[in-house]
Amino acid sequence: MSVDLEQFKEMFYEESSENLEAMESGLLELSEGGTDLDVVNTIFRSAHSIKGGSATFGFTSVAGFTHVMEGLLDEMREGKREAEAKIIDILLESVDVLRAMLGSHQEGEEPDDERANILKSQLVAIRDGGVSSSSGSESQAQAADSSSEVSGGTCQGWNIQFSPHEDLLQTGNDPALMIRELGVLGTLSLEMDDSRLPSLDAMDPELAYLQWNMTLKSGEDGNVPNQDAIEEIFEWVEDECDLTLEAIEEKRKSPDRRADERRQNDRRQGSRRGGEAGAKKTTQAAASIRVGTERIDAMMDLVGELVITQSMLSQLGEDFDMSQMERLRDGLTQLERNSRELQESMMRMRMQPVSFAFNRFPRMVHDIGQKLGKQIRLEMVGEDTEMDKTVMEKLNDPLVHLVRNSMDHGLEPPEERIDAGKDPEGYVRLRAFHQGGSIVVEISDDGRGLSREKILGKAIEKGVVTEKDAELWSDEQVFNLLFDAGFSTAEKLSDLSGRGVGLDVVRRNIESLGGRVDVASKFGEGSSFSIRLPLTLAVLDGQLFRLAGQTFVLPLVSIIESLQIRKELVGGVGSNAEVYRLRDQYIPIIRPASILDCSDKHESLDGGLLVVVEWDNRHVGLLVDELLGQQQVVIKSLETNYQKVPAISGATILGDGKVSLIIDLAGLFELSGLMNDRAFRIAA
Repeated sequence: MSVDLEQFKEMFYEESSENLEAMESGLLELSEGGTDLDVVNTIFRSAHSIKGGSATFGFTSVAGFTHVMEGLLDEMREGKREAEAKIIDILLESVDVLRAMLGSHQEGEEPDDERANILKSQLVAIRDGGVSSSSGSESQAQAADSSSEVSGGTCQGWNIQFSPHEDLLQTGNDPALMIRELGVLGTLSLEMDDSRLPSLDAMDPELAYLQWNMTLKSGEDGNVPNQDAIEEIFEWVEDECDLTLEAIEEKRKSPDRRADERRQNDRRQGSRRGGEAGAKKTTQAAASIRVGTERIDAMMDLVGELVITQSMLSQLGEDFDMSQMERLRDGLTQLERNSRELQESMMRMRMQPVSFAFNRFPRMVHDIGQKLGKQIRLEMVGEDTEMDKTVMEKLNDPLVHLVRNSMDHGLEPPEERIDAGKDPEGYVRLRAFHQGGSIVVEISDDGRGLSREKILGKAIEKGVVTEKDAELWSDEQVFNLLFDAGFSTAEKLSDLSGRGVGLDVVRRNIESLGGRVDVASKFGEGSSFSIRLPLTLAVLDGQLFRLAGQTFVLPLVSIIESLQIRKELVGGVGSNAEVYRLRDQYIPIIRPASILDCSDKHESLDGGLLVVVEWDNRHVGLLVDELLGQQQVVIKSLETNYQKVPAISGATILGDGKVSLIIDLAGLFELSGLMNDRAFRIAA
């Protein structure tokens, strides 16, 4: 019976991703000159799992590359080699290569093995006692030559005779596993010898009787397996078997062998390019999430209670009279409670620890710190804090940008920190915690901080603000200028920052999630960026309100208060900005009906309702017709089911079956055009 392995591939890719993360984090933990055996064992097990799975699915190049990594890690496990910085760096680069190769297989494409072959030769050189200083195809060619030259000619492969002793199985070894490992090294053909097999009645199931004659030749990468690599597979059973290796030689017919190899490589590259020019076969990876069995069991219990409640209500409906009204009310109350608990249980299944988002940063901080020549320590706090998987996926890019900014702009070089009386090693701290109905992620550092004067100088230069108005601005308003499109205080461009794009995109992405970004800084001491997000994007606590005869939903978390307008407190700023004096501040007034084009009349402010909301650390008043109730609503995507609509973040179905649109505050204010108005800034 044949087994369809395709059904297991997605699970393999998911597990491989976790193993690669474990390898990466483990390598970053290894200190130069010292070897933590527990960490090395974790890295080794992860590499071994990837190698075994790759061999199972026929990913020969992946398995062969991982096998070489495994050999180097095995020497570290046995104490034969220290975890030097040079070795850690090349192993980290090897993890990147493995990730790229597996990603190509997942997309249904053949991986580009050129970089893998270069690294493979460097790993072999380190393992064999030297350090490969060569790079590119030169290094690869040298490695290929060293492994394929034999006396009198060129090695084309190996004839292997493997004869296990009868007691080999009793020591816990399995010939099948060794044969499988040989298949990882190259193309293997074998012939079984059963001449020692006794009759059935004389056979002992604990003894080994079979022998094998095998031929091992080069694999997909074109490299002939190294003799040391073959012997390494059998080193555990060298006293429990008879092993013979014989090189298959081919005399040189032409001194221009490398030219032939180059022509073959050109043909292979041409074939690959031709395949890319044609239709690409891509496999869409199914989104998945791992859920603990205890959460699934809890949901099953709730479903059971829901079925019981439904059964009770069905019996009431068969022969209902007014005497059963009390039981009906109790049943409906029970149904409401079951539905709410089921919804909460479903939300918990979508929750994942924020460590899934944080785990990428140790490697990034390590690499960028080396590139910038800065000593950087990454601190992660609250990694067990849970948030919705969808929110976490959309949070990744803003987090990466803010962390890179902290390292590039925030932290000073070691000599500058010493001059300022600081520790030469700076820190970047990632902290996550729950606050109210939101999750807060902070990115802070102990660097040079934000300079109010420098930011205002750039703003005055760009004409964003005048010198006179700048004196009236608070630090909070000044720091928020960094989120304006095209605004940058970087003195020189780099591939990390300073190109005038980035923080405006960060704010826009965060606001699209229903969140906001706050900035706090003290010059000379450091900065902190706080991202506040809803726990989930599936359910929203909303305030229903009526506008021009239609019902809309406003996120409850954004509402500060609501009030009835008094005409004498209304004023104007500039040519078209209306403001309302609320206690000790003036707040801008936005008319959603005219912006959304759902009303032709000019609403009178006198006696109208004003809903005060908070956005971008500012208070803004929305003019509405009528406030309705508050309720939890299930968010449906308009973009998925219809198309993207400006100022609308989604839709929901109310209890009466009608569709209500959910207001996107960021989009609403952007459409209003007032957020770029200088008069609006001063009023806000």
